[in-house]
Amino acid sequence: MTANTNTIVKSRTSEKTNVAVEAEVSRGTLVTLGVAGAIVGLWALASLAAGMIAAGGPIALAKAWFSAVTGM
Repeated sequence: MTANTNTIVKSRTSEKTNVAVEAEVSRGTLVTLGVAGAIVGLWALASLAAGMIAAGGPIALAKAWFSAVTGM
């Protein structure tokens, strides 16, 4: 006696990724702030170099700055 039985097996698979949106936003914010800080730093160095050139050198710039701050 042979029995032909057909069985249907249904299986569900699901995969969840645990990527925190906050971590991705924080990473983007850090990169943006880092780039903005670098741009501000480069601007400050360029301004300082231009001031030194206009004043006639670093010592003349320091004298002019001190004179401007103290009012002498």
